[in-house]
Amino acid sequence: MAQATALGERRTSVDEVFDYLHDEITSLRLKPGDRISEAEVASRFNVSRQPVRDAFSRLANLDLLLIRPQRATEVRGFSMREIEKSRFVRASVEKEVLRRAADRCDAAGAAKLDAVLAQQDAVVANRDVERFGKLDYEFHKTLCAISGADYAFDVILEEKAKIDRLCVLGIEKEQRLPLLVADHRAMAQAVQAHDHEGAVAAAMLHLSRLDDTIARISASNAEYFEHAEV
Repeated sequence: MAQATALGERRTSVDEVFDYLHDEITSLRLKPGDRISEAEVASRFNVSRQPVRDAFSRLANLDLLLIRPQRATEVRGFSMREIEKSRFVRASVEKEVLRRAADRCDAAGAAKLDAVLAQQDAVVANRDVERFGKLDYEFHKTLCAISGADYAFDVILEEKAKIDRLCVLGIEKEQRLPLLVADHRAMAQAVQAHDHEGAVAAAMLHLSRLDDTIARISASNAEYFEHAEV
């Protein structure tokens, strides 16, 4: 899911290139190790190379591209260290978000959570993985808004982006959408019941779902992972 420009903000050529490549990489249409030509991207969008360089830089900051001077830019592989770091940061932020949300959730907040969950149920019925990805972000964004810490979503967004490709592989191969939605429902119900620790426990279980996925993908697609510092 591309990181959208703020509502009302004029989109630039950098935004266009960034969004396109971000979707290509996180959807795995561009796989780890695939090379990307600055010149070819510039030609595709009919822009100069500078906007492409700027978009490349933003993607590199998300650990999605590897830019090396005098060498080809390529889609970055998965780093176990970066995965561990991202999950640590995200878990720390989400714990506080959920505790605050459980404190502050009112009828309006509860209704918003129920609305997102209803949409996710429809996604499960249709097996629409791409739509689930968008609603997954919407669910966590809603929790941040209820908590009164909407800015926390920026951190969650950045950390999720670093491992979204693994989530895509896991969902496609394991068909775990119903389980993930059930986790979201458990989190929402705990928040609605003002159960701080229940909400945190449900969230930590939800994040742990990726453990088996990482193990399976690292075994079956070892070429996707970085085995040495670059």
